[in-house]
Amino acid sequence: MFYRGSRYEKTGSYVVTLPDGRTAIAARLPLPTPSPLIGYHPRLDGERLDLLAARYLHDPTAFWRLCDANSSVVPDALAAHALVGIPGARP
Repeated sequence: MFYRGSRYEKTGSYVVTLPDGRTAIAARLPLPTPSPLIGYHPRLDGERLDLLAARYLHDPTAFWRLCDANSSVVPDALAAHALVGIPGARP
């Protein structure tokens, strides 16, 4: 259901009953897995997180690892930071 390496890849799912009685499958939210920081990147105005993830993590879809490492629940909140902590290798 999710691409390999996605933060949702191993979280599992559950069934939700909607108000009209239909059911839907929902993904569980992953818990953040912060890694020790190896440094900081001074973010330029308009610099996208997927580009930072591609540069430092070698995977543009891993922008969520930047969010986890910086205790940011949503990417938009991290995009407002002047310094972005860069996580080390995954445990």
